[in-house]
Amino acid sequence: MRRSIRRALFAGVAVALAVTAVPAAAAFGAGSVTTSFASTSDWGSGHEVRVTVNNGTDASVATWRIEFQLPAGTTVSSFWDADVTRSGDRYVAVKKSWAAPLAPGASISWGYVGTGAYRAPLSCTVNGASCGGGSTPTTPPTTTPPTAPPTTPPTSPPPTGEPNPGGSKVVGYFAQWGVYARNYHVRNIHTSGSASKLTHIMYAFGNTTGGRCTIGDSFADYEKAYTAAESVDGVADTWDQPLRGTFNQLRKLKQMYPHIKVIWSFGGWTWSGGFTQAAQNPAAFAESCHALVEDPRWADVFDGIDIDWEYPNACGLTCDTSGPNAFKSVVSALRTRFGSSALVTAAITADGSDGGKIDATDYAGAINNLDWLMPMTYDYFGAFAAQGPTAPHSPLTSYPGIPQQGFWSDAAIQKLKTKGIPASKLLLGIGFYGRGWTGVTQATPGGTATGAAPGSYEAGIEDYKVLKNTCPSTGTIAGTAYAKCGSNWWSYDTPATIGGKMSYAKSQGLGGSFFWELSGDTTNGELITAVANGLR
Repeated sequence: MRRSIRRALFAGVAVALAVTAVPAAAAFGAGSVTTSFASTSDWGSGHEVRVTVNNGTDASVATWRIEFQLPAGTTVSSFWDADVTRSGDRYVAVKKSWAAPLAPGASISWGYVGTGAYRAPLSCTVNGASCGGGSTPTTPPTTTPPTAPPTTPPTSPPPTGEPNPGGSKVVGYFAQWGVYARNYHVRNIHTSGSASKLTHIMYAFGNTTGGRCTIGDSFADYEKAYTAAESVDGVADTWDQPLRGTFNQLRKLKQMYPHIKVIWSFGGWTWSGGFTQAAQNPAAFAESCHALVEDPRWADVFDGIDIDWEYPNACGLTCDTSGPNAFKSVVSALRTRFGSSALVTAAITADGSDGGKIDATDYAGAINNLDWLMPMTYDYFGAFAAQGPTAPHSPLTSYPGIPQQGFWSDAAIQKLKTKGIPASKLLLGIGFYGRGWTGVTQATPGGTATGAAPGSYEAGIEDYKVLKNTCPSTGTIAGTAYAKCGSNWWSYDTPATIGGKMSYAKSQGLGGSFFWELSGDTTNGELITAVANGLR
């Protein structure tokens, strides 16, 4: 993962429709509850649809139920932010249990991916009345389709069990600098519904100055005073409390969601230089890391340590010549010092080329001392090659014309497995952002460019939450999406392509998935929802 370069609940549609009684809600006021369908992407063999429910009444709507019929040959293959069931060509969608009531004049959206080209529903009702408006009953219907066990509303603690009963890991990075310009805080993990889907949070980053683990940003880490509005639990920090900042917010989040484990990640693109000195005395490095992670002020916040060394015995921002055994020695020292009960993990290169970065280091020799490895299967291509050729930055597979052999996710996974690393200790990486060029005339990959496309924080990089609206996907290749809008060309993952990648992860027996990073997702967590559901 990079410090300066950042790296929906999908579910299979049920085939049977049953009926069950639910309590009646309060009567609606004047006006109508309406529903609209809009295609946000159409690639011929499939499409993505946003469904918006609008409360045009003068009273709060506690729940909603949409019944609609799709044309023959068009089916819903996956969905998010609603519970959907199917009977023949008819579908029923109901509000998620954790979603708040719909206030007067407010609207909420959910979405689905369908097969074939987009065609509008043949019929549609919401709470028993026409989706376009009209007579609305005084109560919602008294029947509803069966749904999965409800998730806990974000306003109260969820069950203690992990989100994925099968044991798959859903690991998300939280970038400490997100509390500044991005205005992304731990509270957003809660309000977006993401906390109930995560199994682990990686806190990025700690520094490695002088071959030691050191604080990266003391203000963001433990000094910033949070107001009640910013705080996870709505309680403001006081001037004299012993711990503030993100660390205290993570503590509060763990109290609300006891299943979540938090791991402190050290290094990253900018701060990996200290690992070279750390490799000269791994035991001293491990001792410094343990003292910092287990500092009495925040020892209860962290459940382990993550090493993001970019790259051992190879070049990143700087070059390391510690040799192929350095990584193994550092990891061994960390495991010895932290003990068997702590989590020790590592984010590593995903260079699957012959003689590339994976081959430069004995990752297999370190695996017995690691809980899992996270090959960073993104950032393969981007506007760091300013003139192109344009290429998806996170291809799952190869494709004709790919600029470099071995630069795709499956190549990295297969190489690591061949070296003896168990599939169950490998997580597939997902980028919650896109990489893009400008000055592009060719819609498909392989075009020339004049430079990096404009980005909110850095040229050539943009969050998914922005791109989904400003430059919607126009095609897919190698298991990921791309888009051309004007002269800009972007590649990024969508809920649909993430669904495909999670299917791959399951077919390979991988231990789950991780992503960089939380602030790139939508306010309702479209991408993490796709990750979590895809691994079920």
